[in-house]
Amino acid sequence: MIRRISITTACLWMGIAAAFAQELTAVARVDPEQSRIENGWFGQTRITLQLSQGVPYRVFTLAEPPRLVVDFRDADWSGIQASNLLAEQDGLTALRFGNFQPGWSRLVADLAQPMLPEEIGMQVSPATGAAVLSIVLAPADVAEFDAKSGAPQDALWPQPQSREIVAPVVDARFVVAIDPGHGGVDPGAERGNINEKELMLQIAFELREALLRSSDLDVVLTRESDVFVSLEGRVAIAHRAGADVFISLHADALSQGGAQGATIYTLSKEASDKATAYLAARHNRADIIAGTDLTGSDDQVAGVLLDLARQETEPRSKALAAALVEGLRQAGGPMNSRPLRNAGFSVLKSADIPSVLVEVGFLSSERDLNNLRDPTWRAKIVGGMVQSILSWRDADAAIRPLARQ
Repeated sequence: MIRRISITTACLWMGIAAAFAQELTAVARVDPEQSRIENGWFGQTRITLQLSQGVPYRVFTLAEPPRLVVDFRDADWSGIQASNLLAEQDGLTALRFGNFQPGWSRLVADLAQPMLPEEIGMQVSPATGAAVLSIVLAPADVAEFDAKSGAPQDALWPQPQSREIVAPVVDARFVVAIDPGHGGVDPGAERGNINEKELMLQIAFELREALLRSSDLDVVLTRESDVFVSLEGRVAIAHRAGADVFISLHADALSQGGAQGATIYTLSKEASDKATAYLAARHNRADIIAGTDLTGSDDQVAGVLLDLARQETEPRSKALAAALVEGLRQAGGPMNSRPLRNAGFSVLKSADIPSVLVEVGFLSSERDLNNLRDPTWRAKIVGGMVQSILSWRDADAAIRPLARQ
């Protein structure tokens, strides 16, 4: 027989993972040929995912904006193209999938309108172990959608605060926190088969190795694999590691103004230009993209954090940004025509750690894309960043006692 589980009420969606947890644990491959998303009757949208075997999963919705989230333990999305799945329907406007936490992957679907699961069912063949997950979404009014939406909490799912974080060092060594942008279900900018999350992790590894070879210091990465880390979690990792500096690495894609060349960003209330404001808005949506709820703290405490930062950390961050511009320029760049910019990037919100965001280049630029893929060019740019960080460290250590007086 084929086993079928059908869930129709919000309060039971969480039971799926617990029910399967004891018997299904291996990775399931999602079959791109047999998986599909299509329109149903009366405005419904049907999602069908063919899996090589059954795995624990759970389904929930999130509001503002309306999203459907499906967590798997664990699913391999290799070969799946979001554009192909979305081609035959109009209920979903965007689709993302990938690793989320170790051992778990996530699918996030942006909904064209509020819709709630009307049916959730998994068929598992006892003969082959193959499984079909079906989700039928039906239109719902805003009040009902909001009432039934929200991230669930249960012991099976690892919460962000449970993530192992490097403990603070016990000596006085300088600590650099390197933040490879994006990760897991959030790929960042994409161009063809190249994505930002993989490139930035590669550069982060190369920068860490170069820093450790060059000086007696410590380095912590906010992620060391293809997993999602929230914006708040990235800053928390830097704090837990006792970081003296925080450097977030990115390579976005911007069509406005033909953006190209390395650019360094610092935190401010107002963006230095429209393109930077747009870029900051995209970066600050990382948690929404990955299907997590925003903490809501940024808007409430941003003013206080920025005021604190201005007293000491803001000028130190600007000095670091200027040092990076000079170091990258000497390494051969190429640099953006306006390499120093600022905006309200949430990942730079720490009030006590000098923080900068480095756009190493832009995937939307053919020249930058070719550079980012070139190991020789990356080695030069990493060398420039190392010299910048060390020069800033020494200069900052010399002037800080004066700044406190």
